[in-house]
Amino acid sequence: MTAAAALSPQRRADVLDALRRGTVPRNGLDLLAVGLERFDVALDAELANVKRGGTGFKAVRGEYGSGKTFFGRWLLEKARRMGFATSEVQVSETETPLHQLGTVYRRLVERLATEDTPSGAFRAVVDGWFFTLEQDVLAAGGVDEADTAALVEKTTALMETRLAEISRRAPAFGAVLRAYRRAQGEANASIADGLIAWLSGQPNVAAEVKRYALVKGEVDHFAAMGFLKGLLVMLRDSGFAGLVLSLDEVETLQRVRSDVRDKGLNALRQLIDEVDAGVFPGLYIVMTGTPAFYEGPLGATRLPPLAQRLHVDFSTDPRFDNPRAVQLRLAGFSRALLTEVGCKVRDIYRDGASAPERIAAVTDELVERLAAGVTGELGGKIGVAPRVFLKKLVAELLDRVDQFPDFDPTRDYTLTVTETELTRQERSARAARDPDEIELEV
Repeated sequence: MTAAAALSPQRRADVLDALRRGTVPRNGLDLLAVGLERFDVALDAELANVKRGGTGFKAVRGEYGSGKTFFGRWLLEKARRMGFATSEVQVSETETPLHQLGTVYRRLVERLATEDTPSGAFRAVVDGWFFTLEQDVLAAGGVDEADTAALVEKTTALMETRLAEISRRAPAFGAVLRAYRRAQGEANASIADGLIAWLSGQPNVAAEVKRYALVKGEVDHFAAMGFLKGLLVMLRDSGFAGLVLSLDEVETLQRVRSDVRDKGLNALRQLIDEVDAGVFPGLYIVMTGTPAFYEGPLGATRLPPLAQRLHVDFSTDPRFDNPRAVQLRLAGFSRALLTEVGCKVRDIYRDGASAPERIAAVTDELVERLAAGVTGELGGKIGVAPRVFLKKLVAELLDRVDQFPDFDPTRDYTLTVTETELTRQERSARAARDPDEIELEV
């Protein structure tokens, strides 16, 4: 049985639906990965070190279409299989500015995932942590499981011990956890829900909820890092290997006001320094950005200490890039790799199709011709072709072959690429037919 055939129907549907929409799937990426094998050994070693209580940081660079988001999600999926919790935060000019660490923490918690809980895993982690504390108390002896009051008292005392260091930096973290446990004991669901929301960094939590826990305001820039450390303690106590966080599209920092950009760069430098200093045991961070961010005048070079921490010499042959270095270079797609991915997607589709023999009409040669056609429509720039290519392969070829017995892809299909279906970068890459079609950055 092939790996594609072993996919569950739900995972297969998730992968194909994402490609049909022109987005990167969130699961099953190991089935689509090509050209990433050279990073496996180094990344596995780094994650193993984090699992032992260490920390790690990796910067990834690549042009648009080189697979940066894919790489991040591929690494997160690998990490979940190794027992890590994961989260993906897309840096945004408006929704997730990097210098507002309170907002970054909120997005991190919103997208917290584990192997068993694909999203929104924070409350499950909190409840699982309290359960683990109770089991530790019972294992130590001296408390009868039926004595609820004594069990709660001992568990609370153990919680205080585990969070002693966190409470010095962010006392509200422990205070809200104590209040949450009390609310659960009182069967006060609305208060318990509100406390989890506040602990998650959500704004606009009712004043009644905050009075219950004797806290004020929201999780701000200064408290966020203490709360992150508290989350790492809960994960470690609950048996998780740690947390792998992906910061995607950090190049958006280049598009904001200069003062906001400088704050974001400094926040990134501070985060890297604290990870390097071991402040967050069990945390591994991967960030992705374009070469312009790492080397251009509006990116990391604006803050020399940050540029120094991220610097890697990429003037040598890419074949000898060091996967252990702080920064990795994604070479992007070749025509052969693009075709290989297309054939993998075809096989995933075929192994779940109602009439797999019809999918055989989409041959390797036809996949290669489609890859060549899409690349040609995009000015010959293979790096920007994968999204459009895979979308057309699934939605315009495989879906039609699967649904219509008389559809012959060599006879009934003609590739068309319109401006409206392309992103700005894809339109810019497309071969201009006259001067009016050339997009200029202003």
